[in-house]
Parts: sequence; C-alpha cells; structure tokens
Amino acid sequence: MGKPSNSGGKPADDAVSLHTNPGESSMTNYNDLDEFDAPEISVDDLPPNYTETAENESLLPPPGEPMPIPAASGSARVSQPFVEDATLLNDVNTGAQFWVSKSLENPDALEKHIRHLATIPPRPFIKVVGTHTETTRDSKGKTEKNTVTDFDVSVELTPYLYSDAQYLRSWSHIRTVDNGEKTRRGTILRKRAPGSNQSIEVGNPKPTLKEWCHRYSASHAGLKAFALQRRMIGFDEERVKERLRQLVKETNYRGHLKVELVTKDSLVECYNEARTNKWRLTSWIQFLFACTLLFIFTWPYLWLRTKRWEVVVAEWPYSRMAEGGSKEYVSISEDQWYNMWGRAICKAVLEKRQTTLDQSDLRRAHEAEPALNTGNSTVDGALGLFRAGINAMNEVNRHLGWGGDC
Repeated sequence: MGKPSNSGGKPADDAVSLHTNPGESSMTNYNDLDEFDAPEISVDDLPPNYTETAENESLLPPPGEPMPIPAASGSARVSQPFVEDATLLNDVNTGAQFWVSKSLENPDALEKHIRHLATIPPRPFIKVVGTHTETTRDSKGKTEKNTVTDFDVSVELTPYLYSDAQYLRSWSHIRTVDNGEKTRRGTILRKRAPGSNQSIEVGNPKPTLKEWCHRYSASHAGLKAFALQRRMIGFDEERVKERLRQLVKETNYRGHLKVELVTKDSLVECYNEARTNKWRLTSWIQFLFACTLLFIFTWPYLWLRTKRWEVVVAEWPYSRMAEGGSKEYVSISEDQWYNMWGRAICKAVLEKRQTTLDQSDLRRAHEAEPALNTGNSTVDGALGLFRAGINAMNEVNRHLGWGGDC
C-alpha cells in the first residue's frame, strides 16, 4: 500500500495507540554500534509462546492497572464476534479473515469492529527451507527431476512484539494511509489522494479512521470491501536472514537454501452484505469454478465490480528509534533473538526436521542430552549406539557436505 511516511517505526501524529498500559514497557536501549555484543538470553526468561499465552486468560493483572484484552490466538479472539449477523471465513494457509455483514455497513459498527480486530497481532515467522534436486531414470531411459525438501524450520516472532506477553502490553497502534501513499481509496486501482503526488503532500489533512468508515458506508457500490492490514515494523529482516544463511552454510549444506519472513493473520477484509460476496468466499464454489475454468470470466467481473478501501494499518513495532538516534526494542534485539534461537535452528536443520520450533526445542538445544536409563542395560546400550551414530553422521555431514543435487 505504499511506504508509510513515519520512518523509524514511530507512530504518526494521528495514530491511535493500542498500548494496553501507556508509559510501561520492558524496553532496553541498544546502539547499532554494539550489535555484536548482544547479551545472551536465558531460556527461563523467554516470553511464553503465542499459543501458550492463550491459556492464561484467567490471569488478572496487578491491582490498579487497566484491564488488558484477554490473551488468545487470532482465531480464538474472533471466534465470538460482537457483530451478530457476521459471517466469518478464514484462509487456512495465510490466516486472512473475511467478514460479510449487513451491520458492518454502519460506520460506527465498522469502526468498532476494525479497532477490535487491530488488537490482534500479525503472526510473523522466520522460515528456513533447504531443498535439492534428485534426478532419476526409469526403465525406459527417461530422466525425471524431483525436488526434495531437506528441512523446513520456522520460528514464530509474535511473542517478541510484546513488552509483557502475559498482559499483552505492546507498542501497537492504528494509522490511516497518508495522502501520498498509493492504495485503493474506494477504487479499483491504487491511487494517491487527489492533489498529491509522491513528493508533494496535499494541503488537507489525511482522513481519520472514522472518516474512512463513513465514506465506505456512504458508497452505493454493489460490491465493496474495507480492509485492515496488520504489519510488524522495525525488524531488521535482512540482517537476520544473512546470519541464518551463514549458520546453515557452516553446516556445509550444499543444497538450495531459502530464508524468508512469512506473515500470517496479516489481512482482514469486511464485505458488504451481498449474495455475490458470500459466493466468492465459499470454498466449494471456488473449487468448482477453478476446475471448470469459469474463474477466467468471473475473476475480471469481480475485480471490476468491487470497490476497495485499503486505508487502515495496524502497526506492531519490533523496535523504534529513540531520542538521540539509538534504537529501542519492545522486547529483545535481533542479535539477542539469534543468540537465543541459533543453536536450536542449527540442530533442527541437521536433523532434517520440517516443523515450527517452540520453547521445548529451544530448551533441548541448550541442555545436555538426557542420560539413557530404561532399566535395561541392553536397551540402554542399543539406544546409546543409535544416538552416537546419529551424532557421527551429523559430524560427517559438516565435514564432507550434504544436501547437494544428485
């Protein structure tokens, strides 16, 4: 939707803060010059997993503090919407949510709904994937190339968007798009506000969330959608990627490595009540149109008929610039995160796992392997030999290389 004008992760002047307890945080200032001296983080000091936080809904904050929003995962938070006539559909792959409701055409109800959904964080994952190509030849002499996944390891960053994960204290805030940003403003194509361009801002102030909700409600378009985007900002993605690439390279891996930041639960769209909107979001109808190739005709129709408002962003800072030019973090720095998770990721890569790591993996990576004591010396000996064999294979891979095309 274009580049936000507020650089450095600081909220815009008219941004609406979602901080549950203003003025309190566990932030620590770090200077970019000290990036190689990041302190180690104890496993016991880790914030809880995002899913584990959901189990603590019964916990109350200390007396005198504002009541936080109940902790829950994104899907659990919106499972009981306050808009009674809303139909909710979820994309199982991306976590995107699609709401269809007559009540959400009311500007006050829409604004309340958007503010409620903005309190749910995006779910960013650092994903490390290694693949190689295997060439096989059948009995007829024909060759076939297959891509084999060596490992697929992910780590979720959501817990580190909170200064206090238990009580959901964060630096999150809502902002509306600037006049110079290219986005859909009740239009089909992305465009800037009238009278503004990339370098010159229009003289009028940008509309607030309330104003955009009124514009959406006043539109007579037959098909329309109001979108909320959730973003993590202030995260040095390239630095983390480079360190993880180097980490995998040091294992002497010779396959094709891909390190990326994948964000789930980042999009929410609210559609007006219309039969066409319900059909377009129904899974079996989507499957039918894909199989019969009818989407070739329906997709242009829906694209041209639907007016979209992509004007609201919920920003979740991982870091921001403090006074004096230093960077402050809502929880831990990128280097601290790497020091914490590097060993667990390396171990998972060598074990060729395909999973999302959690705190149990982190703890096992930092602890010595438990002693084998099944009560049977023969079984203990066999398991010990098996473990030694696995460790020996990992060491051989480190020296001779592994995962190359064949």
